[in-house]
Amino acid sequence: MSWQEFPKLELHLHLEGAAPPALVRDLAKRRHIDISRAFNQAGGYAFHDFAHFLQVYEAATSVLKTPEDYAALTHAVLDTLEEQGVVYAETFISPDFCGGRDLAAWREYVAAMAELCQQRAARGGPDLRAIVTCIRHFGPDAAKETALCAAETMGAFVRGFGMGGDETMGRQGDFAWAFDCAREAGLGLTTHAGEFGGPASVREAVEKLGVRRIGHGVRAIEDPALVDLLAEREIFLEICPGSNLRLGLYPNLRAHPVERLRAAGVKFSISTDDPPFFGTTMVQEYQALERIFDWDAGLFGEINAMALAAAFCDGHTKANLTKRLKQADALAGDG
Repeated sequence: MSWQEFPKLELHLHLEGAAPPALVRDLAKRRHIDISRAFNQAGGYAFHDFAHFLQVYEAATSVLKTPEDYAALTHAVLDTLEEQGVVYAETFISPDFCGGRDLAAWREYVAAMAELCQQRAARGGPDLRAIVTCIRHFGPDAAKETALCAAETMGAFVRGFGMGGDETMGRQGDFAWAFDCAREAGLGLTTHAGEFGGPASVREAVEKLGVRRIGHGVRAIEDPALVDLLAEREIFLEICPGSNLRLGLYPNLRAHPVERLRAAGVKFSISTDDPPFFGTTMVQEYQALERIFDWDAGLFGEINAMALAAAFCDGHTKANLTKRLKQADALAGDG
């Protein structure tokens, strides 16, 4: 079985960050919006550091104006997931970009995306769920509104609540109200930490927000006691190696701490984050980890099992995915 065919789970994927550049350019042209500086001469996204990446990301998102636009985006993302052998994914979406945190408008966006996802899954396509995400650099008050939108639309499609954006703005604990609101609604919790904020941001996310999952979290490796805490409490990391390399956290994959975190007993998954921005795919992530760390199908199967256990989907979905992964393991064993 090739890595293309190998069934994968992806738990850290920004919906707008997965938008094909051609789709964004087409919408910009139709809307007469000039975002030409967001692209390089080859037609891909262009940025030089994390702060600039956030600006380009928001520029690309600015052309997505309607629920129909988000349905078209979701369709394109599902196509890519299917091409990459991803059978289940969780994607970050935000009311900040979908209706300006107006609950009535937000419901329309959610309905458009959820209906499409249900149709694709019913035809045997990838199963996609949503993590509603507040934007850290928009501040705690905006996060409260986002959390209320998440709580009001929790269901088969909306399964989690998280936080993305600029890690240098404010502290994790500033957003405790929003996370408490989401927790009371029954949503799974995750937050970006330990990427640009350092290991202290991971510890604060665990202690102040009570999350069981961390987006990235790789800089925990700088604090051995924190690594032990993550392993002991089974705090799950959504690791995106290609993203970390593209944004300059590490010079190459050999220097990336994913193997050391694995050896220390930390639970994690492999994801692409914003794949067209960072020039990666799930297949490329698998190929690189196999090449550098000699990871094989058996180990990737274990990683997918960890991802499934940490996923925010319902028990019925997990049971179906378990059967699908076991079938793939059997085929790999026969091969």
